[in-house]
Amino acid sequence: MRSIWNGAISFGLVSIPIKLMNATESHSISFRQIHLDDGGRIRYRKVCELEDTEVETSEIGKAYEEADGTLIPITDEDLAALPLPTARTIEIVAFVPADRIDPLQMDTAYYLSANGVPATKPYVLLREALKRSNKVAVAKFALRGRERLGMLRVVDDVIAMHGLLWPDEIRATDDVAPDDGVTVRDKELDLADALMDTLGGVDLDTLHDDYREAVEELITAKAEGHEAPAAPAEKDGGKVLDLMAALEKSVSAAKQSRGADGEGDGDAEVHPLPAGRSGSRRSARTAPKEAGGKKSTSTSKKTTAKKTAAKTATKTAAKKTPARKSTTKSTTKTAAKTSTGSSAKSSGSSTGSRTAAKKTAAAKKTSAKKTTAARKKASA
Repeated sequence: MRSIWNGAISFGLVSIPIKLMNATESHSISFRQIHLDDGGRIRYRKVCELEDTEVETSEIGKAYEEADGTLIPITDEDLAALPLPTARTIEIVAFVPADRIDPLQMDTAYYLSANGVPATKPYVLLREALKRSNKVAVAKFALRGRERLGMLRVVDDVIAMHGLLWPDEIRATDDVAPDDGVTVRDKELDLADALMDTLGGVDLDTLHDDYREAVEELITAKAEGHEAPAAPAEKDGGKVLDLMAALEKSVSAAKQSRGADGEGDGDAEVHPLPAGRSGSRRSARTAPKEAGGKKSTSTSKKTTAKKTAAKTATKTAAKKTPARKSTTKSTTKTAAKTSTGSSAKSSGSSTGSRTAAKKTAAAKKTSAKKTTAARKKASA
């Protein structure tokens, strides 16, 4: 960085030699004026009105024009001889909290660098004092022909100075504020708060100049003989007729945008099953929804009920005829195994559900016949 001003910081009786450098730089793209007919450059020439001739920069000075048009010449020597303590000094006049400075007053930013080894110690002293106090220094300095107001604060390990506008240079807001008759409802404020929360914060380092990039692409395309990039589709604008609806739509769009960026709750991923196992699993899961599955379930319930009845009858017959107890148990177990086997086959595969249902019905009839025979023998 190049120094644009050399002077000193006046800190009470302490003087700190410093160099002043611009803290910011412009990346805007500048254009030249050309003649549309032949593309020739249009230049501004400095011409003396009395002689009607072009003059060089070294021949140009300053002058103040009065109301009647009279010009009063002012030289650099005249300005340098002014009895101002701030001619080559940044004079600190007060230390105040940072929130006392209105951002509207802030102008160009500068970095202050210690000028030489002897200036290092007092420079660090002022820097650390500003850090510990959590305050900023208000100062006066002269630059480019006029006295200015400045604010000194610490940025990293460097003292920075913001040029400030004088209070009387800030225009009043009386003619800018909207009419007092407009009111805002609490629901509208709640939606505005929700929109602010949804949009959240932003890392300022990630922001960049989209317009400048678009202009650079346009220049590159024209230089290479290509067509200019197509303009993006315009967003749906128009007048806001319903403020509540617009706020609700904005909140919804912001939530969807956050979800698309991976910061919200996304949809669950669906993973397909392997080819060899997908068919059987789908059949097993969809079988209860089919008619055959319902029959199989009801058949299983009926079979269980008849098994219970058979056991009850067997116990009664066993009390009367102990000698035939083993025969009845054997018959009951056979019926239960047949019924359980048919039920298992029914739930195992959807494609064989109807066949399993028929077998289960046949098994029921056989079991019922055997149970009736057992009851008759027991009663005999």
